[in-house]
Order: sequence, then C-alpha cells, then structure tokens
Amino acid sequence: MALRKYKPITAGTRWRIGNAYAEITTNKPEKSLLEPQKKTAGRNFQGRRAMRYMGGGHRQHYRLIDFKRDKKDMEAKVVSVEYDPNRTAFIALVQYTDGEKRYIICPNGLQVGATVSSGDNVVPEIGNALPMKSIPLGTMIHNIEMQPGQGGKLVRSAGTSAQLANKETDYAVLKMPSGELRKVLINCFATIGVVSNSDHNLETAGKAGRNRWKGVRPRVRGVAMNPVDHPMGGGEGRASGGHPRSRNGKYAKGEKTRTRGKGSDKLIIQRRDGKKLTK
Repeated sequence: MALRKYKPITAGTRWRIGNAYAEITTNKPEKSLLEPQKKTAGRNFQGRRAMRYMGGGHRQHYRLIDFKRDKKDMEAKVVSVEYDPNRTAFIALVQYTDGEKRYIICPNGLQVGATVSSGDNVVPEIGNALPMKSIPLGTMIHNIEMQPGQGGKLVRSAGTSAQLANKETDYAVLKMPSGELRKVLINCFATIGVVSNSDHNLETAGKAGRNRWKGVRPRVRGVAMNPVDHPMGGGEGRASGGHPRSRNGKYAKGEKTRTRGKGSDKLIIQRRDGKKLTK
C-alpha cells in the first residue's frame, strides 16, 4: 500500500497524509450488495441523546460482507478491489462460477483475476478460507470464527493478522495482534493472509473537518468542564484535573475493564501484558 503526502496549499493539507488507494480498482460498488444505512446521531429510540460527540457525516451505504465464507468447494474470481467506508480494510468483490457475487475482506496481495475458495480441503493460499485444523503452523490468518459456522469475528481491521501457533485435539492456539495467546476451536474457519491497507494507522486527517465527514463531533476535555460536569473539571487556572478518569469517576488508566470470571477466561493462555491466566 502507498501513502500520499499532500502539498501545503491550504491549512488542511499542510499536515495531511492520506491513502493513495493504489490497490483500488473501481469506485462503483456492486448495487445488489448494498443496504441503506440510517444514522442515529447518538440518539436512542426515544430520540434522546445516548452517546455524545456523534452527528452529521456523509451519507453511506452498508456493504454486505461474507464473513462466513460458507459457499464451499466452489472457486470465485476476484472482480475488483474496493474502498469500504464502514471499515478500515479494503474489500474484494468476488464472483463464483454459478454467477453469484459476494464481498470479502481483501487480504494483502490479492489482485483482480485471482481465484479464491473455501472448504475443508482447499489449498492454504492467500484469500482462501479453511478450518484451522487444515492450516499449517505459523500461517498468518484473519477473519477468524469463534464458533464453527458463526462467521469471522476476530482480526478483521486493516493490517492485522493472527498467527497459528499450535494445535491441540479440540483447540488451536493463536497469537493475536495484541500479543495475547488464546485458544479457539480447531474446527473454526479462518482466512489465509494479512488484512489489506496495512498503512492505515499512518494516515493523518490534517483538519477537524475530515472527522466531521465521518460523523464525529468535537470532544470536550474533562479538565475544560466545570466540577458539576466532570470529576476532572474546575480549579483555578489551568489545573491538571488529578488522576485521569471518566465522567462517571472510573479510572481511565491502569484499571482492568475485563469482566471478572468471564467464561472465555479459560481459553486465554497469556494476556497481552505477558501474564499467564491458565496453568
């Protein structure tokens, strides 16, 4: 992937580093795979604001993505690689031999004209989906199921991948992008390769208006509020605000937020901080 650094002809382009979209082959999505998407602006069913700092944004359609890859043992040809406004990764439009078209998450290196397939006995090549019991150790994978037939839930954002570290009788051991080691049922499907758009984290918006186009409104700092509005508010002059905490008083740094006694704790071998949870 390539980045584009803009010339500072305006204040908004002075610091902007954008995506060159070199991999994108078309700007017209497949109409049969689009769904309307209504924006809520953070309001609930009563019309009251349930989430702050949301509103506006460009009109978008949702692209129906095939996370399940349940059309097995049938080859599909990559028709195009497209931008998806609803996710950080690029998506690929594939057409099966029976004429059906579907969107999949596009991995790095998947080009127009290539063929992909899914099934228990397919070759572990880029873009193919197969159960982890059939994937060689050390392979980089993405779009990983947590329950067989559920559809991919893990490792779907731009530039991410998990590594198949080990196999047991019922479980596969994965090294997640965070560094966590965890078990996933070995019959769960995963897709071979690293998710596309790996330089997404290096992009710079350049101006606040680009966030407004995404539906994000300006966020007010807690230290800039009054004491009645935030625990970090108030004080004479530019007070630091004390220990960083949320509007409800919950500490923002250092406190564990994972639910204690969660059922999937037994599947985590090593946390992202290096601490082991299971013996």
